[in-house]
Amino acid sequence: MSDKMKSMQQAEDVLLHTYNRFPVVFDHGKGVYLYDTEGKEYLDFAAGIAVCSLGYGNETYTESLKNQVDKLLHTSNLYYNEPTTQAAEKLLKVSGMDRVFFTNSGTEAIEGAMKAAKKYAYTRDGHAGHEIIAMNHSFHGRSMGALSVTGTEKYRTPFGPLIPGVTFAEFNDLESVKKAVKENTCAILLETVQGEGGIYPATKEFLEGVRALCDEKDILLILDEIQCGMGRTGEMFAFQSYGVKPDILTSAKALGCGVPVGAFLMTEKVAEKSLVPGDHGTTYGGNPFVGAAVSTVLDIYEETNLLSHVKEITKYLEEQLDEIVKTYDFITARRGMGLMQGLVSTIKPVDICAKALENGLVIISAGSDVLRLVPPLIIEKNHVDEMICKLKQTFSEINL
Repeated sequence: MSDKMKSMQQAEDVLLHTYNRFPVVFDHGKGVYLYDTEGKEYLDFAAGIAVCSLGYGNETYTESLKNQVDKLLHTSNLYYNEPTTQAAEKLLKVSGMDRVFFTNSGTEAIEGAMKAAKKYAYTRDGHAGHEIIAMNHSFHGRSMGALSVTGTEKYRTPFGPLIPGVTFAEFNDLESVKKAVKENTCAILLETVQGEGGIYPATKEFLEGVRALCDEKDILLILDEIQCGMGRTGEMFAFQSYGVKPDILTSAKALGCGVPVGAFLMTEKVAEKSLVPGDHGTTYGGNPFVGAAVSTVLDIYEETNLLSHVKEITKYLEEQLDEIVKTYDFITARRGMGLMQGLVSTIKPVDICAKALENGLVIISAGSDVLRLVPPLIIEKNHVDEMICKLKQTFSEINL
């Protein structure tokens, strides 16, 4: 048995089987490439599920983390630390929000956002029992709270009963949202661009309509930008392309570019009437190490003018993907924003992903029929060309 096979078998023997992993053992990365334990090179167009926006081996990023490791990793939130305060200031500046709570993951950010919305309504009305509207085909996480607002039945069914008081409406269908509103509705939660559901951007009319509805009825708009935020669409957060601002915003994934960190952010209006000492907390969230990571990531984005680069490379990527749609009958459509793109396929995406991996290309799926392309934001045109070449090679082998 090869060392690779031994390593995979060892993992299968000790890890809970909740993932159907692809047969590769990654060892290290450089730029936009990953390398397995046997030295094979892979062009990465998945970025650890939209996490590694800066790619791999960014010296400024890694040096910052090494320096922080030498200084201080953790003290708890009973005390202040400078890296997290600096990270908070920078994140609020680029998001336009007023307050932030750092979490360990996107799922925890969703949990905190839901609690903040319910506490806001409780403070306003003097009683509990408020409900949330979420979207069908949405994905917000695997914990019991996040699962309760995830609009995909197969994820929820085995774990019921979940948190009550959640109604699902249709994404990009304003009338269905209006029909779902009740007297005790406290929040409307949606992804600005649905990710796991199949790479569906919100329409401008829909997002503007939901915002107006929330303003009319004093309902909080929660935007989940865990995947589509942090520059992936060409703006720091996708909602900034629409001219619509949420009351609560969630972030994670590329927020730490590999270091596990999430956040939920809110306006001062929400902060004043929601969570107070004793309502919410975390042992690890916002410790000095992740604070240094977030702070450095935001510095690199600014110093490299990364958002402009994303906008520039997006045009080229979309052109090349549109040609793919024209060329292959089984690729029926492209949709997405920025460097969050999906190709709709009549061939099972997971089969294409497996074959692409053999050809040195890392891509992933979304929903049941979409190839998802979420590369590091630092890709150049030559990387797009290489991806297209490997994708065509894969198609020729899988469509025999």
